[in-house]
Amino acid sequence: MDEPNIRGTTRRELLGGAAVVLGSPVLGFREDTPEPLEEEPGGNCGSDYDAEYEELFEAAEDVEVGERSLAAAKWTRPIRNRARVTMRYRVRGNWLAGYHTGVDLAVPQGTPVYAVGTGVVVLASWSGSYGKAVTIKMSDSRYVLYAHLSRISVARGAKVKAGTRIGSSGATGRATGPHLHFEVRSRRPYGSDIDPVKYLARHGLSL
Repeated sequence: MDEPNIRGTTRRELLGGAAVVLGSPVLGFREDTPEPLEEEPGGNCGSDYDAEYEELFEAAEDVEVGERSLAAAKWTRPIRNRARVTMRYRVRGNWLAGYHTGVDLAVPQGTPVYAVGTGVVVLASWSGSYGKAVTIKMSDSRYVLYAHLSRISVARGAKVKAGTRIGSSGATGRATGPHLHFEVRSRRPYGSDIDPVKYLARHGLSL
């Protein structure tokens, strides 16, 4: 009774089955990876305020970074190579603060992201509009936020130093494409941000 239907769809099913087989990672035609490097960078933040993140950050236990000479501390960029800035700090916009609170760096998804200096991880989790994000309390008591990551490589409470890999760039949360949102705060509350470019410049670095 169903024979006409089967005959009518045999060619379509065969083509569909072939596509599945050819796409199978067993045959090596497709490699499923959470960090594709071929995706074109160039995104920026759809939003840089999220109540979920602010509540998590506020509730997180404070940490002591430890005594270490700031003069002797090493600093580095959050990514190894220079990147195009897709949104500068303090660009006016429809954010709660009235401006963009960090700087957005266009990097391909999966690009390694590093701690810029000595500190302790305060948060390392999904953080609402920030997506997968890591927040580090630095040795100078500033808080550095790395947002929209595709992967987090550290846990809360981990001690890091300049060059410690904390994750991989991505486009999680509210983002228009792959990039790293890099933000620096003088205190915990939203709106206590400082210029991240000047912050790194004080340590002899440029983005």
